[in-house]
Amino acid sequence: MSEEWRSKAVPSGRIARLGVFGRLAGGVAGGVLAEGARRLAEGERPKLRELLLTPGNVGRVADQLSQLRGAAMKLGQMVSMDAGDLLPPELAQLLAKLRERAHQMPPAQLQRVLAAEWGRDWRQRFAHFGASPIAAASIGQVHKAVTRDGRTLAIKVQYPGVRESIDADVDNVATLLRVSGLLPRELDIAPLLAEAKRQLHEEADYARESEQMRAYADLLGDDPAYLVPRPEPEFTTERVLAMSFVDGVSIETLAEAPQAVRDQTMHALIALVLRELFDFGLMQTDPNFANYRFQGETGRLVLLDFGAARAVPPAVREGYRALLGAGLAGDRDAARRAAIAAGFMSAAAAERHGATIDRMIDVILGELGRPGAFDFGDRAFVGVLRDQGASVAADRASWHLPPADLLFVQRKISGTALLAARLKAKVDVRSLVEGMVAKPLAA
Repeated sequence: MSEEWRSKAVPSGRIARLGVFGRLAGGVAGGVLAEGARRLAEGERPKLRELLLTPGNVGRVADQLSQLRGAAMKLGQMVSMDAGDLLPPELAQLLAKLRERAHQMPPAQLQRVLAAEWGRDWRQRFAHFGASPIAAASIGQVHKAVTRDGRTLAIKVQYPGVRESIDADVDNVATLLRVSGLLPRELDIAPLLAEAKRQLHEEADYARESEQMRAYADLLGDDPAYLVPRPEPEFTTERVLAMSFVDGVSIETLAEAPQAVRDQTMHALIALVLRELFDFGLMQTDPNFANYRFQGETGRLVLLDFGAARAVPPAVREGYRALLGAGLAGDRDAARRAAIAAGFMSAAAAERHGATIDRMIDVILGELGRPGAFDFGDRAFVGVLRDQGASVAADRASWHLPPADLLFVQRKISGTALLAARLKAKVDVRSLVEGMVAKPLAA
């Protein structure tokens, strides 16, 4: 997280937020006209999508969404599961810009929010309250504080207007993505948008997140591989979340750590994802790298941000169980059947592009069948899958949107794999999967 915090008030009213989208649309339109005139003068006949996705317009979209924060910024980030390899480069660039944004509320706005939640004399409850945030994200920013009785806390403060704007912001961002050509018009995303709204409302309920944090702490118990902060009910409301402050470094800094440290950390994280799926039936579905910290002195993985924790339905768990079981057995036909049954792809796609899909399955089975540790730093197979899948993706009749519950789980799995690739970790994934698939699902 960048330490160069920029202060911008969060538009909290419906009219103010709508105005941001209006200015954004006007700015993008102006960019299209200027770029179109320039290319026409040079003798080109550019397509509208090329004009919409210029670096200037991408920058405008990223800047305005980051100013709105909340659902507008969150949904933009949620579109990506593995932005570096599988998405159009223009969308990958936009998502990267959103991840880099680090605005904070101005002091006066922060004061108003805390006074509304804790009362006007809230400062008297603290020996120290850090004026600048130690982290900022799409829904809130985090401050370090020390209570009068000496407890060091992390205080997450929600941006004003975020909860009230979720539904409209999701619809507005979806419209922007549609207009840009980044989302196909033929794809029915209404069910996904409805589920995204539901999850974002849950993430904006800090009292609920406090309960999820406590649930994870109880599930992991005294496991030495993980550390979960404890919520502090005395200071927690629906819009302010207080928890014990847990020190640690960004997990991305492990890119320079010894190979053994990277491998051990990712082994713990992948094992946790499998436990969430098959043992807990509860998964924190946001794979944002900022949700993990690392304690070098203990070797423990610090888990943060439980707003996106959600139950995993039995059908999704069974779907992954069948798919992974087929993969372990190297059974292509069973893997294809399991992928269709779970909702990863449609029967129409398998019928129209059977040979191509079989080749893609063979690539995955070949990777899963390798003995020993899987080298996440070797990403050659991803390019092969992308090339093989290009013809399927180009066939509009084959487009298919998996069930929302499946998408949220897969987002966590893909994000975890992306982090493992960033750290160039080597993990015996096959052994971890074998141990989980062999066990009956926990109730």
